[in-house]
Amino acid sequence: MNYQYWLSEQKGSILILKIDRPDCLNALNSSTLLELQSILKTVQDDHRVKGIIISGAGDKVFVSGGDIDEIKNLNPGSAKVLSSAGNDLMHFIEQFPKPILAAINGIAYGGGCELAMACHLRIASENATFALPEAKLGIVTGMGGLQRMLQLVGKTKTYQLALTGEAIGAEEAANIGLVNFVHSHDKLINKGIELLEKIVEQSPVSIRAIIRSINAFYGRNDGFQTEIEEFVKCFERDDFKEGVKAFKEKRKPKYQ
Repeated sequence: MNYQYWLSEQKGSILILKIDRPDCLNALNSSTLLELQSILKTVQDDHRVKGIIISGAGDKVFVSGGDIDEIKNLNPGSAKVLSSAGNDLMHFIEQFPKPILAAINGIAYGGGCELAMACHLRIASENATFALPEAKLGIVTGMGGLQRMLQLVGKTKTYQLALTGEAIGAEEAANIGLVNFVHSHDKLINKGIELLEKIVEQSPVSIRAIIRSINAFYGRNDGFQTEIEEFVKCFERDDFKEGVKAFKEKRKPKYQ
């Protein structure tokens, strides 16, 4: 498979995908999301692929967040298109009939954290950090991140992380249930392969049924639609303009 922003490697029955945008710290934009969706649709019915690992190229970053150069130009209309497409992809990952594991090899902020949370399993390297810093930009998560964080870590911790935008390390992420395991950086991918190989030894029928059944408990409730609506509204506000300007100027935003 040849894609502009994703590197792929197959080890046995496990497909390893790594986002590769070193010039912008592996940030997500529309093209990276479309490519990922295309890859997953291609391998969905490929019997040679039984499990998938999603990680980041390089040693320090999984996904740094959304691409600020794309986000800064959004208006309510284009924001809704981006958010809806991102939500559809995250739901597609969540409902994917084969196990998808996020191997978080460093920074997982904003959209990177959202992508990791949509995967069925998460393992992190010791240097991984997690954050939802959208409030610093005058926006909210746009791909269902708040809904999934609520499901994974509960209301109290979601409020804390989303409202402060503070980052937490891998050990704390494991303690609160955001990730399954923490491993040394050099062993991360191999540990991910080991875990998936243990899973894909089980019945494929059972694996699909478990994924469907667990997701059925939550469903696509109004929270996801509300999150899209609130994301879109942010692009009508001055806070968004100030937040992006401050980010680009490397200063603290001054909200009115």
